[in-house]
Amino acid sequence: MAKALLAVVVAVAAVLELGLVGANFQDQCDITWEPQNAKMTEGGDHLTLSLVSNSSGCMLRTKKQFIYGSVSTRIQLVKGNSAGTVTTYYTSSIGAKHDEIDFEFLGNSSGLPYTFHTNVFADGVGSREMQFRPWFDPTDGYHNYTIFWNPCMIVWFVDSIPIRVFRNHEKEGVPFPTKRPMYAFSSIWAAEDWATQGGRVKTDWTKAPFVAEYRDIGLDVCECPGSGSSSNSTSGDAEDPACAQQCATSDHWYAAEGLCKLSDKQLRQMKAVQLGYTIYDYCADAQAKGRPVPPECSMPQY
Repeated sequence: MAKALLAVVVAVAAVLELGLVGANFQDQCDITWEPQNAKMTEGGDHLTLSLVSNSSGCMLRTKKQFIYGSVSTRIQLVKGNSAGTVTTYYTSSIGAKHDEIDFEFLGNSSGLPYTFHTNVFADGVGSREMQFRPWFDPTDGYHNYTIFWNPCMIVWFVDSIPIRVFRNHEKEGVPFPTKRPMYAFSSIWAAEDWATQGGRVKTDWTKAPFVAEYRDIGLDVCECPGSGSSSNSTSGDAEDPACAQQCATSDHWYAAEGLCKLSDKQLRQMKAVQLGYTIYDYCADAQAKGRPVPPECSMPQY
């Protein structure tokens, strides 16, 4: 039994380490906003999303809904002057009390670094932002971005390196996404009023279109095939108790005992990133400004 468990953990770690992806955008996804600004080539393995004006971006959504698993893609962000643009890769449920796990990439003026913005919503409650400067040029080639979500924790990975963990402290009263099926989304849109240096730097629309490129999408998830009809509503909870119960069982790969915490190597990698590249932490900000500090800030996350 111990050898079998070790084999599962090693296999899963290898997938995360290599950032393996390989599904097809054309087969796995729909363009749900401004489809004329999306283009799929190479049989659906390559995708571009374009922002052409202040009101015309683009959004892609997976066909599958799921609770727990791993979703990943490789992205080459907008080159050159990307000020005021936001490129995203995230998961979200549908409804007023929605759950959401975010990667947002905030553009900047030419020669200045992007901001990697992360956030998590549960039961409609968000404001759990952490932001990072990348330690590489995300416009030079493709980089892998992975969201890993299981009943224990959420982990954001960049090129197989964990940059953040949000642990499940639901028993202590901290909301955590456990019961609403999510889709995975990719999008590009305009946010010049806040995205770059707090809105001080506006978008240079003479540079449009702004193009983000994606390759491959990996969906190793616990699918909720019966959730589609209930999730079409934009109000309400959109919960799926049956799928939530089924996806929370211990026989799924992501529920292996060794995946309830980071490995020693991953912990070292994450601490190095957070020490060197964190530019905003909602916990530290609340404390520094004398606001109430969210309860999870004093709870272990690793």
